Amino acid sequence: MDKPAAPFDVDGHVAAIRERGFTVIRDFMDADTLREARESLAPFIGAHHGRNSFEGYRTERVYTLVARGRVFEDLTADPRILAILDRFLQPGYLLTASQSIQINPGETAQDLHTDDGFYRQPRPRPAISMTVIGAIDDFTQANGCTEVIPGSHLWGDFGDPDRPNTQDALEALLVPMEMPAGACFVMAGTCLHRGGANRTDRPRLGFTNQYCEPWGRTQENFFLGIPPERARAMSPRLQTLLGYDIHPPFMGMVSSVHPRKALEPGWIPPVVAQDPARG
Repeated sequence: MDKPAAPFDVDGHVAAIRERGFTVIRDFMDADTLREARESLAPFIGAHHGRNSFEGYRTERVYTLVARGRVFEDLTADPRILAILDRFLQPGYLLTASQSIQINPGETAQDLHTDDGFYRQPRPRPAISMTVIGAIDDFTQANGCTEVIPGSHLWGDFGDPDRPNTQDALEALLVPMEMPAGACFVMAGTCLHRGGANRTDRPRLGFTNQYCEPWGRTQENFFLGIPPERARAMSPRLQTLLGYDIHPPFMGMVSSVHPRKALEPGWIPPVVAQDPARG
């Protein structure tokens, strides 16, 4: 008989994020999930190399990951992740970005950044987005693991006298997020971090899903990125994460109707259905 799984400590993970800006789920993916993730990604690796230093000239990314295989649908809507996000984001929160990231040998470290910095509200403030980074390969300091500054999610804007403001001072505070394949960490979008440099002779593969408040504009436009017939086959929870829902009172409606109607077979947009020229 299988040994019962240990109960998931949502409160403990939430407390860790509130205190230091992130938490680690060490047993997030089992061996079968890792195998399926690698197999699902294999056909796409090599199609998109970074176009700038932030993407990484020696980094390969697969965007719209949520639609690249059932395993990524399941990881995106994993109940453990959603239980944590429920504590930080308003109901109806959205998936804002979904991608794999393979950091190849010779890649340099990213610039320090936050994942919700493009929302221009002044800091300190609650996170407007939350980030999940999962290790498909082992994450080590040598192969480019994510580096995080604990507690930086509570800092004010750059220039605030109560926070470090020089590059050297910030880099001295970085902590490498070393973790085995199958682990992930959940991080507040206000937490300063960067992808590390890969000084080994082997690539390091991981993925990230980011989620934002239901009123925020998403980084990826999933309405255009995922064909409706594919979104139609996804779970209702995942459809909500992709934006096929209403944020009260009526944000996200489609010509006054619920956006999930747009996934029904044969649906015709009202601007077409009501066009007098159709006869």
